[in-house]
Amino acid sequence: MFVLELTYTAPLDAVDAVLPAHVTWLEEQYEKGFFLASGRKNPRDGGMILAVAEDRTRIEEVVAGDPFVAAGVCAYRVTEFIATKTAPELADHRQTLS
Repeated sequence: MFVLELTYTAPLDAVDAVLPAHVTWLEEQYEKGFFLASGRKNPRDGGMILAVAEDRTRIEEVVAGDPFVAAGVCAYRVTEFIATKTAPELADHRQTLS
């Protein structure tokens, strides 16, 4: 499982100009099963995404497709973790330690 932290690298007006394309991209990632939760940080200096993928390489490919990245308005920090405990709704994403 991955925590994706977005940090805006441009003024909010530049971020907002790309926001509709970013939201469309988010919806596509939910449909493909990559994203479990997402939202803005408070204060609004970026966002957070909880994601799943087979490996870090795949999640980095997904992130590279974000219109925010293409427009140069944000930077991503990708943190991988092993989700050994989850809420019942996320049981399909539980992992075991190797």
